Amino acid sequence: MSRGFIRNFPAFKLLSDENIDQIHRGTLDVLQKTGVTVYNDKALKVFKNADCDVDFDSKRVKFPPGLVEECLRKAPTSFRVKARNQKHDLLLGPNNVLFFNFPGTDTVDLNTWEPRTPTEQEHIDLIKVLDALENVHFLNAYPYFGFSGGIPEVMKEIEGVALRMRNSTKVTVAIANNDIDRFTIKMAKSIGTEIFANPNTSSPLTYYTDQVNACFLAAEYDLPSMIWEGATYGGTAPASTSGAVILSNAELIPYIVLMQLLKPGARVSVANLVLAQNMGNGAPAFGEIGVSLHNVVFNQVWRRYGIPTVSSSCGPTSSKRIDFQNGYQKMMPTLLSAISGSSVLQLYSSIYGEITAHPIQAILDDDIAGMIGRFLEGVDAGDEALAIDLINEVGPIPGHYLGKAHTRKWWKKEQFAPKSADRLTYPEWLKADKKSCIEYAMDRMEKILSTHKVDPPLTEKQESDIEDILSEARSYYRENGLISDEEWDVYKKNFKI
Repeated sequence: MSRGFIRNFPAFKLLSDENIDQIHRGTLDVLQKTGVTVYNDKALKVFKNADCDVDFDSKRVKFPPGLVEECLRKAPTSFRVKARNQKHDLLLGPNNVLFFNFPGTDTVDLNTWEPRTPTEQEHIDLIKVLDALENVHFLNAYPYFGFSGGIPEVMKEIEGVALRMRNSTKVTVAIANNDIDRFTIKMAKSIGTEIFANPNTSSPLTYYTDQVNACFLAAEYDLPSMIWEGATYGGTAPASTSGAVILSNAELIPYIVLMQLLKPGARVSVANLVLAQNMGNGAPAFGEIGVSLHNVVFNQVWRRYGIPTVSSSCGPTSSKRIDFQNGYQKMMPTLLSAISGSSVLQLYSSIYGEITAHPIQAILDDDIAGMIGRFLEGVDAGDEALAIDLINEVGPIPGHYLGKAHTRKWWKKEQFAPKSADRLTYPEWLKADKKSCIEYAMDRMEKILSTHKVDPPLTEKQESDIEDILSEARSYYRENGLISDEEWDVYKKNFKI
């Protein structure tokens, strides 16, 4: 089972307990006085039956504070998620730290740094790399947003899920748009794995039909949920960090209330993808320090609630290249989120926003994850680690520690050796073709793609079940007019349907 890294020290706190109480009370105030708009009649009835103030004409729901706090208490503090290979089962908990990938619409040309649509093989290659990297504990809904080959828009994620299940044994996430999760959940069940349901909020304070339906599916199939919100503060959220956290809370909690009303004790985690708005151009400011401040405060609040948090804003940067800016804009929010209590960090493979991703970036991100993981393990201050007798034995110069049994035992325990970094001296580097970290990552990618095998591969029955579900999805969207005749002709030809 993947426990990830264990945080062996108290989580970092930025605000006082009194400040956190103020944010909590502010959240309850917004939910009681303003509430949220829910475009799902079935959910409105559930809320009404739980004594919420529901206006069926405006679709507005207001929540009694007592119900909110009761439902927060019912959600488990930690839970397990089943993978196809038992060694990749997940444990989400207060001191476990897991990593997964952030999406990219496109791949990127490493020579020109311009985005382009990946091929099917490039999509598979990224999945294989993510499956091979030991610090990637599960996969996001999107390595890429599809691949070239004439796939209708509505089928891109369903075809992507099929690729993930064929090329990885790790748990994945299911999106909720256009009833896609109806089919991806069936795929997961057919191969004996669980999948994260993925209801999303729409900022500010709004919930649309398909996203709410994901909660009903999660309850029906007894699946864990990863509830996502992604406001832009200064745009769709207050420009102040504390105000943006209150909005985040007020958007996430109604889904938790719904899930606990449908299935008390339902497994839920909350994903925070709040970004600052770049007031110079109106775009999200990926990697901005305000993102880290929001993550730290958000984690502090939700540790009080006892519900696992997902820091989703760690992965994207404003850089268009794999460069210095890319590195510090990834490391800063990821490290601060890890030490402040996040249970899951969404780091791997993305470069600029949700636009570009690449397996080389994922391989470099693996070193970031490893470094952070080593930091989370903390420092051993036991008798052997203190090494007092050894220090007294070695004494002053000419004494040294290089040949000591203590050194042979402890250096690997204490040090983290990155796999794609340049760690050579200048003379060694000059003799070794002056390689950069990107070139080392390219070598590692080539080795992964030539040697890594999915363990175990799908059985013939599982392959057949996935094909049947893909066929069912294609027919469903054809009948509902979401695949045009022109798209269908190209799709049939390219996929030999």
